This record gives sequence, structure tokens and C-alpha cells, in this order.
Amino acid sequence: MTTTQDDSKVFSLLGHKPSLFMVFFTEMWERFSYYGMRALFVLFLTSELAKGGWGWSNEDALELYGIYTGLVYLTPIFGGFIADKLLGYRKAVALGALVMTMGHASMALETPTFLYIGLACLIIGNGLFKPNLTSIVSGLYEKHQEKKDGAYTIYYMGVNAGAFIGIMLCGYVGEKVSWSWGFGLAGIFMFLGMLQFWFGRSILGNVGLPPNETVELDDIDDVIEDKVEDTIEEVKTSSGVQRDRYIVVGVLAFFTIFFWAAFEQAGGSMTIFASKYTNRLLEGNAAMIFKIVDTLITVVPLLIITWVLYKLFVQTFKKISLSNIILGFSFAIIWGIVGWKLYREFSADAAEVPASWFGILNSLFIISFAPMFSKLWESKYNPSAAVKFGIGLILLGFGFGILAFGASSIPQGAETAAVSMAWLILAYLFHTLGELFLSPVGLSYVSKLVPAKLIGLMFGIWYLAIFIGNFSAGKLGGMIDSITKEYSLTTFFLIFTVVPAIAGLIMILLNPILKKLMHGVK
Repeated sequence: MTTTQDDSKVFSLLGHKPSLFMVFFTEMWERFSYYGMRALFVLFLTSELAKGGWGWSNEDALELYGIYTGLVYLTPIFGGFIADKLLGYRKAVALGALVMTMGHASMALETPTFLYIGLACLIIGNGLFKPNLTSIVSGLYEKHQEKKDGAYTIYYMGVNAGAFIGIMLCGYVGEKVSWSWGFGLAGIFMFLGMLQFWFGRSILGNVGLPPNETVELDDIDDVIEDKVEDTIEEVKTSSGVQRDRYIVVGVLAFFTIFFWAAFEQAGGSMTIFASKYTNRLLEGNAAMIFKIVDTLITVVPLLIITWVLYKLFVQTFKKISLSNIILGFSFAIIWGIVGWKLYREFSADAAEVPASWFGILNSLFIISFAPMFSKLWESKYNPSAAVKFGIGLILLGFGFGILAFGASSIPQGAETAAVSMAWLILAYLFHTLGELFLSPVGLSYVSKLVPAKLIGLMFGIWYLAIFIGNFSAGKLGGMIDSITKEYSLTTFFLIFTVVPAIAGLIMILLNPILKKLMHGVK
């Protein structure tokens, strides 16, 4: 066990390692690019030719959306294996970021050929990036299991901080200025994120190196960790116990499929609902209220993230100065674009809410609630994995129930409507609460239940379940027109209400069995 003094040195930035926050910002820029592009993808494909879009049908656009969002979670299986056996996590992350930068640049050209080339680059690059940055977090906390749930929740804030900024800026620029500029903006920050990570990698110590490499550790944090590791006795895990733990990972992964098949409607059918069925044109007092609220939810989270950036600078500038300079430059650009956006909106009389704007709500709620959940997971009220998963699925279903009720006034077969924005806002709230119960916790449990030497590969297999969920989301979302025409939009959303809720109840019932199979892992 470490002493209190040692803990104060190792976990010196908001109760965690400074290196966690370097990884936090790396993940933030990658998610900026991914969600920024995703916010525009379906809207671009389905928009009329007169508005610069390609005029695709909802079904075709959502099918391609499902294939893309699915495959970005399939390639991590290979990316994790390559990193485990050859490159190491650091080089895999950097290479993946470079390939994704090329993909975003390709998509900005807006031709069919370059669209598919860009998607291929994004899929391949994500496979190298996604599981291996997650594995770096696991490596940073390998000897501090009790802090993993909290660390992964903070890491998940990086995911959602990037999604928040990316959707807000890429979505706005894409819808209001041009699709090419929106796609291009995603690539610019992916490139800056790659540079920030590569020049800051020394702060990671031994974590993430290729299997045959070591480094000289002269950082006091690394020295302390080495002493901790020397005093801890390795526990041999029997094959039977490890087999049971693999079973738990399999069960959690299976139920994850149901979650993502419904949750990923956010970039598909829920985006179409926002675009075609929601009243987004505001005038008079309503427009002014929205502008003020939009300013607050834009500026306040950015101020919080900038404050975290400052805290990181204070502790790490001497160690990774170039990385910090690149990171600071990135944020200067972000603040400049935000200032331009707010000036442009306040100069207009009315306010037309971009359809992509609703996507920021998920990230906003994550940023708001994640610290509370992080503390909850470290308290005596921390529920078991199965209970967390069950509650997450039920909350997700409840959010779709709200949408089903909100859509009840829309006639059968209607192609447009103007229902209140409140239904989407409430749906995103409950979806976010469900996500916090399930997604970051799932990553943490995989890292606890799987041997360290296989962590990259097992994270890849975990993403296989998310691939199936995302692919299913595209297929199911593509049925929105046919189900609305034959039944109603309410019927469509009720499917995503009932299925996750039933899956959640089953998961809670399985709790005693899964706790036994974990053999003491909490």
C-alpha cells in the first residue's frame, strides 16, 4: 500500500495522475473529430442538392451511417492485437491519429470517391487509436485498482468534452457555412491532438511502450510507482477463476449490444427527428432566450475545460512543454471560433437551431454529471456491475419513452412536423444518465477482469460488441420511414423503449450469478 504522502505526489491533479489528463486531452481531440464529423454525416447525405447535400434517402444514409459507426468499433480488435504484439500502445495511438487526419481531409473534398476513402481511413485509424489509448489509462492505474472506476469516468469526460466541442463547432460550421469547412475542421483538431500526444508521451513513464522497449525513469512519480510495485505481491489467478471472469466480460459485452443499438440512434433517427419533426425556428423572446442559454452552455463548459488545462500546465509544463504549447494553441483557436459563432448569432434577429445542436446535450450532461458519478463509484454506495448495467439500460429505454410520447401528436406517415424541442432535450438527459451507468464502467470492469498482457486485445473484443450494436442501430434506424408510414413515429420509438428496459431487468436479475463469477473483483 502507498502512504498518504506518496498518494499526494502520485495523484496530484484533482486526485488523479497528471498523465491521465494528458491522455484526457488526446482523447478529447479524437472525439472532437469523430463526433464533429458524425454530427454532419447523415444531415449532409440527406440534405437537398440545393443546400449542398447529396439528397440521399433516410434509409440509405442511415445504412451507411450504421456500417461506418459499426466498423470503427470492429477494427480495434486488430489494432489492439498489433499494439500488444508489435507497436506498443503509444505508436499505435499516434499512427491511428495520423491516418484519421488523412481521412477527415479526404472527406472535406466532398466527392463520392473521397468520401469512401475518407471513411476507410477513419475506420482503420480508429482501430489503431481507440483500444490502445484506453489501454494506456489501464496501465497508468494497474497498481491502483480502487481508483480505476473514477479514472475511467474522468477519461470519459474527455470523450464527451471532445464530442461537445466537436458537435457544437463542426455542426454549426457545416450547417451554417459549408459542409466542407465542417468536415475539414474535424481534421485540423485531429492533427493537433496527434502532435499534443506525441510530444507529451514522456510523461507516461513505461506505460504504452512496445513489448521489447524500456525507458530510464527519472520522474519522481515513476520512481514512487516502482517502489509501490516492488512492495506488492503478484497474485496468481487460477485458470478456472479467469475463465469465470471471461464469462462475465462476455455477458457484459452481450448486453452492451442492446444499449448501443438504441443509444446510437442519436446520430441517426434522432438527428432526423430533430431535422424534420422538431420546431427549430425561434423568434422574439424565444430566440433571445435560446441565444442566452446557448451562450451559457457553450462558454461555461469551455471555461471548466480550460481551467483543467491550466491545472495541467502548472504541473507538467517543464516536462512536456511543446505538448502543452500545442494544446494551448488548439484552445486559442477554439475560443476564437466560439467568439465568432456567438457574435454571428446575436447579430441575427431570429434563431434557427441547427439540427446537430441537440447532439451537444449528451456531452453537456456528461460533463455536468460525470464528477458526481466518479465520486459515487468510489463511495460505499457503489453498485455492482450488473446493477449499473441494468439501471443504464432502463434509463435509456425511459428516454425513448419520452420521445414516443412527444411524437404522439404526429400523424401517421407524416414526413415533417414541428413538435417542441423539450422532448428531445429530456430524452438526451435520460440517455446520458443511462450512459454514465454503463459505458465508462464497462471499460473499467474489462480492465479489472482481464490479465494485463491481454488488455489491448480484450478491449478490442469489447468494441466488437459495440460494433454489432452500432451496425444494428443503422439498420433499425433506417426503418424510421417505413414504420412511420405503416404505423406511427411513436411506434418506432417504442421499440427502443421496450427492448432496453427488458434487457436491463434481466441484467439486474443476473446480478448474484455475475458477482459470484467475478471472484472478488469489485
